[in-house]
Amino acid sequence: MTRSMTAFARQQSEHSWGTLIWEIRSVNHRYLEPMLRLPESFRELEGGLRETLRKRLQRGKVDCTLRFSPSERTDAQLSVNLELATQLRDAAQQVTNLLADPAPLDPLDVLRWPGVLAETQVDMKAVQKEALTLFDQAIAELIENRQREGLELEQLVNQRLDAISEVVIQVRAKLPEILTKQRENILNRLEEAKVELDPNRVEQELVLLAQKADVDEELDRLDTHVTEVQRVLKQKGPVGRRLDFLMQELNREANTLSSKSIVAETTQCAVELKVLIEQMREQIQNIE
Repeated sequence: MTRSMTAFARQQSEHSWGTLIWEIRSVNHRYLEPMLRLPESFRELEGGLRETLRKRLQRGKVDCTLRFSPSERTDAQLSVNLELATQLRDAAQQVTNLLADPAPLDPLDVLRWPGVLAETQVDMKAVQKEALTLFDQAIAELIENRQREGLELEQLVNQRLDAISEVVIQVRAKLPEILTKQRENILNRLEEAKVELDPNRVEQELVLLAQKADVDEELDRLDTHVTEVQRVLKQKGPVGRRLDFLMQELNREANTLSSKSIVAETTQCAVELKVLIEQMREQIQNIE
């Protein structure tokens, strides 16, 4: 299925520990060029993320951004290191026994002691795992959007291919009449000028004119290239480079047709072909 290289995907996941958001943008590029923007606590995932991109995408400049917003809950869990608090109590009791009139031990002072009180930390391994899962979902959405836009590009290209085939049919139909008219025009001009030429020489010139105006081979190759483009569009996997090459071949035949043109009608047809080919080429630049 034809895929576009231009697409966007966004996936969001909300949990008690916070929110994860992946945004992925891709545009056309000759090769696959991934760019990852990650929070520092997710930096170790970069290698695996790049490998995932290489396996699932072939071409395009892909900009991937991860945003992590930790939860600002007011019910954050606090944990007390009871073993350490017990040690502090026992130590305070020993000191109290040495004093004549000690002040009572304040529990808040115990809680302020380093290591006694701690807020429950977010399990970053679980958060990273969720980020990877969400990334897979975002890539799947990106590919789906690429395929949908690729289908539209394929339809546009096929429309131009049909138009090229129609131009080729028109030129084929007109060619015999064009050659006949050109032959008559040459003979009429010679007669009006009252120039006496060797009939054999005249016939040779007419044959050369016919050879110059013979574009059957170019028309045949145009038909062949159109058929090949249609075939390539139906292939699986990346086809953009092959299509770009075929646009060059189509353009070469259109140029040859233009150079062999002997009347305005065929010149106009050649110009129309070039316009159609250029329109296809612009669309194909976005195909993976």
